[in-house]
Amino acid sequence: MTASSIRVGIIGSGDIAQAHYKGYVAAGAKVVAVCDTDIDRLAARQHDWDVSTGYTDAADLLADNSIDAVSICTPNSSHHPITMAAAKKGKHILCEKPVSLDIAQGEEMVAACETAGVVFQVGHHMRSWAAATKAKELIDSGAIGRVCEIRLRQSHDWGGGEPRGVFGSKAHSGGGTLLDNGCHLFDLARYLGGEVNQVYARIATLKYEVEVEDTAVANLDFASGAIGLVEAAWTATGFQEAFWVYGTEGSVECDNLVSADTLVHRFRIANTKSWSDPSVAKY
Repeated sequence: MTASSIRVGIIGSGDIAQAHYKGYVAAGAKVVAVCDTDIDRLAARQHDWDVSTGYTDAADLLADNSIDAVSICTPNSSHHPITMAAAKKGKHILCEKPVSLDIAQGEEMVAACETAGVVFQVGHHMRSWAAATKAKELIDSGAIGRVCEIRLRQSHDWGGGEPRGVFGSKAHSGGGTLLDNGCHLFDLARYLGGEVNQVYARIATLKYEVEVEDTAVANLDFASGAIGLVEAAWTATGFQEAFWVYGTEGSVECDNLVSADTLVHRFRIANTKSWSDPSVAKY
């Protein structure tokens, strides 16, 4: 099956669904159906995307035999039941993050898709961020030596507004910033640093009147012996997405507040002993 032959249905038509739609168009796949319980939003998406088929019930979209794959862009609490149903119908699945409300649900989803023989992918797009890809290449090549510390941060303030929709609901979202933003960072931490043996986290709700945390930090102990720090917040001002990896022979870092999409590699060449002026390469 080639990208141009894949017929996709998008379940949930909120903001993130627009990113899925653009991705499918860029890949040459055809979005043939969209589903949303909000009739007005559904109609708007059908119009904007020029999609003639619309559903208000995910079960009806999944029953459409002309659809090969689905994007699940619904609240976190529905990821598990929709994935399980989609797997039974033989649909390939791209599910928004976080995968589920708990580990047991996530493992059940993976097992169901393996049994059904369908592709199951979670939208951890930071692995394909060019800066992360280059950082991974440099780390694996030994360019920064043994990894000692990894720090990752994603923070924002909802554009100066309030948490949208059900993001502040424990029942629908399962958690706040540590699950919403942090899941990306945990995935990227494992991509750059390998498996993690232990996690210690602290969370707080300090700004918004919500049922979930809006500020969080987590310490990671990697199997390699390295240590790490994840910082997630809805209590920042503006938006920051960044990572720093420090090794025995150098470091790599990318911070959108300093220079968006530029990876900085710091290292020392022979006989350089300056505290503040190591060699620098930028990608």
